[in-house]
Amino acid sequence: MPRKTLQHDVLLTPAEVAAMFRVDAKTVTRWAQQDKIPYVWTLGGHRRYPEKEVRALLTRGATRRQA
Repeated sequence: MPRKTLQHDVLLTPAEVAAMFRVDAKTVTRWAQQDKIPYVWTLGGHRRYPEKEVRALLTRGATRRQA
């Protein structure tokens, strides 16, 4: 389930992002390590991905495929 930060930004887990892109969660982690997808660290040391930015990446990818 998506989580919210104090600023009310919805954060997604690697599994949630992976499902959106139809890839494995390890691929999402690899993209983050390569700075291809934005993320934030939780206090527990886990990566979470801002939903708005992930959706923007999906939209850009869909636009490129249609062109």
